[in-house]
Amino acid sequence: MKYDFAVIVPMANEEDDFNQFVASLISVLNMLECGKIYFIVDNVSKDQTLSLCNELSLIDNRFVTVFAPENKNVVDAYIRGYKEALKNKHEIIIEMDAGLSHDPKALPMFLRVLNEGNECAFGSRFINGGSIYDSSRKRTFLSKVGTHLSNLLLGTNMYDMTSGFQGFRAHIVEKFVGYKLLSKAHFYQTELRFLLRKTRYAELPIHYRAPSPRVSTRAINNSLYVLFYYFYLRLTFNSPIIK
Repeated sequence: MKYDFAVIVPMANEEDDFNQFVASLISVLNMLECGKIYFIVDNVSKDQTLSLCNELSLIDNRFVTVFAPENKNVVDAYIRGYKEALKNKHEIIIEMDAGLSHDPKALPMFLRVLNEGNECAFGSRFINGGSIYDSSRKRTFLSKVGTHLSNLLLGTNMYDMTSGFQGFRAHIVEKFVGYKLLSKAHFYQTELRFLLRKTRYAELPIHYRAPSPRVSTRAINNSLYVLFYYFYLRLTFNSPIIK
């Protein structure tokens, strides 16, 4: 079965893993015989990533390079990618990380879940079949604590609230791209899961690789601010919902 789907991937300083990542994506696209990949590149990238993306787009029209120097953070990159995919009328839109953090071989599973009546598909490292490997204890700790704390304070009930591998039907994307998100970094995925908690969603197992242990203090501070902001709204019975 062929699907009209798009995958959006923020790309920053991915020169070292570019060829291996692209080869894996091409293998999946060839198997599915459909699909479009949107690479979102901005000024954060200082190596040859933009040139590599542009060269690939010239020889394979399944890959679209979007240069967005106006982006201020990674959340801007995701939203720009979603807007590009909506503009091109894709029915299913999936986001994933580059740098081999997320395995493209999981894409068919996302497509299946989103064609079984679900509006959202959230990748989970903490359900049966999911895993984290080649990752620092700090990153794993932050992910697990972030999930438990978010579920406790926000009233959600998901196994993984911080994974960045997720997909949506287009009508859901149309609703949240116009929402004024508060997150500037890692908490973005948690914020989306909270806002979309009343949609029809499923969690599916993913394998996550995070070789970089770095999580900036600014990102952590932003995460805590957004978390407690929504917790306050929940206490005052003003929790926002996108459905």
